[in-house]
Amino acid sequence: MSLLRYKGEVMYQNHETGKIGEDIAVSYLNEKGYQIIERNFECIQGEIDIIAKDKKELVFIEVKTRASALYGLPKEAVNKTKKKHIYKSAEYYIYLKHLENAPIRIDVIEVYKKNDKYKLNHIKQAIIEKPQK
Repeated sequence: MSLLRYKGEVMYQNHETGKIGEDIAVSYLNEKGYQIIERNFECIQGEIDIIAKDKKELVFIEVKTRASALYGLPKEAVNKTKKKHIYKSAEYYIYLKHLENAPIRIDVIEVYKKNDKYKLNHIKQAIIEKPQK
């Protein structure tokens, strides 16, 4: 694995690619009128990359960034286990912030990086129902 620097931090290339992808997703969401509430929310159940508000809807967003298709499409990395962790983390966030009656959805944003260019695919309601055990 190769080490890189990003904003003064030493990090592995995959971590840096993911961080840049999240930054690109946040810029995109801001342009679309979303209000970013929190980034990288962590709890024992897992992590949520971005929590935002789209009009009256609370949106939990998983960002997947790829520089190549060697390991498949970004959305394919959101497998059954990952969906379960995202869902459980969203449930905990809702409980923690007393938002039980808030309308919610869970999205995935795919970020494709090729050279210095990025392409983005926003999949709304990527997780519709509670993943089974």
